[in-house]
Amino acid sequence: MENQATFGDILVKILIVMVLLTSSTVFSVVKTSTLENIKLHKVLKCGVSAGLAGFSAPNSKGKWQGLDVDICRAIAAAVFGDVNKVQYIALSAQQRFVALQSGEIDVLSRNSTFTLTRDTSLGLNFAPVVYYDGQGFMVKRKDRVSKISDLNGASICIQQGTTTELNLADYFRANNLKFKPVVFENNDEVTQAFVKGRCDALTTDISGLAAEKSKFKNPDNYVILTEIISKEPLAPVVRHGDDSWFDVVKYVIYALITAEEFGITSQNIDSFFKTKNPKIKRFLGITKGNGKALGLDEKWAYNIVKMVGNYHEIFERNVGKQSSLKLERGVNALWKNGGLHYSPPFK
Repeated sequence: MENQATFGDILVKILIVMVLLTSSTVFSVVKTSTLENIKLHKVLKCGVSAGLAGFSAPNSKGKWQGLDVDICRAIAAAVFGDVNKVQYIALSAQQRFVALQSGEIDVLSRNSTFTLTRDTSLGLNFAPVVYYDGQGFMVKRKDRVSKISDLNGASICIQQGTTTELNLADYFRANNLKFKPVVFENNDEVTQAFVKGRCDALTTDISGLAAEKSKFKNPDNYVILTEIISKEPLAPVVRHGDDSWFDVVKYVIYALITAEEFGITSQNIDSFFKTKNPKIKRFLGITKGNGKALGLDEKWAYNIVKMVGNYHEIFERNVGKQSSLKLERGVNALWKNGGLHYSPPFK
């Protein structure tokens, strides 16, 4: 009888240990969620392009700037109330998704096209689109190419590991055109090959072509064709399985759009603290609740706009009229201005 009791006691102890271990594991997973891990290490690890003018590139002083960079800064403003708590990690097209999957970065903000395959098979979630783009072609003015059909049989420079490869092949096949692909892994290699005459045309997103053209010594010697052959919705990316972090990144982007809808800018935002508009009160955190729902300070949206600006400000200084790219808003305008940017209500 004594031996049986002892054996029973042992079983109970084993069960207790198993429960404790299971609880510890669950607690560990919860405690090390992406948002909590970022707060613990006091830095946001943001994957960006190594050097795409207007989107992400270090300036002459080594400071990162661009539309994609401002998305990173906006997330840091929401999480920390400090836009400088970002570690920028430059990634190639081949490296970007692996770096996110492995946990090397917390978010990818690197002109990446939102596609079904990437969204479903790579273990990733795409946040709202920050720039609606499309694939185009750049040629040398002296070649007098005015439309894509003029490139039948031409050699075309393209970057490996991008959606542009498949788009190019699909378009030329569908239109009974032939081409010779000249493929490089690095974007700089692709551009230099085009400039040095190793191919007749360069193809990538229109924004990317504008970015490269802005850096040329004689940009007027090159022409970007008006035809667009694809839809390229560019969006930040996070890992599957952490909905709370996904929510934070989503609503940081929506906050930029909503601020523009309300007419709230980095310059006038403080004047809105006197508003009687209940929607703006909720947005700025005067009426509490949105911050708690996201696991952030109630001033998270205020911090974003005050420190980074609204979507209009970010667009114009990086790729719009105030930038060297001089791109039009076009479909990147707000929904009420004929564009595609639209945010759900902040309530």
